[in-house]
Amino acid sequence: MIARTLVAAAVVAVASGAALAKLPAATDAQKTAAAAGAAKAAYGDKMGAYQLCESENRVAAKYLAAEKAKGKTITPQLTKPCDKPAPFEAAAAAAAAPAAAPAAKPPAPAAAAKK
Repeated sequence: MIARTLVAAAVVAVASGAALAKLPAATDAQKTAAAAGAAKAAYGDKMGAYQLCESENRVAAKYLAAEKAKGKTITPQLTKPCDKPAPFEAAAAAAAAPAAAPAAKPPAPAAAAKK
């Protein structure tokens, strides 16, 4: 029983060392791809919000028409109109990617001059 515990502890120790290893720095191509992916995801969020707004307006219009046909008068609440986002352009997202990347680190301070 103790041997199993020691073997399990050794396996966990080795695996945790591999898991904690430092990953290599991302290349410019990877950063650009990540920024383009983020831009595409943001566009998808905007388009989803637009489609939700449009569907809510259609449901509300059907409800108001049904209530009007029954002879009931309902005063709808005013909402702002749905804003359709411009079409997604991958080239524009790729061009904006370098601007979104963090600025380069400043150079390290010079060593103190020897006397």
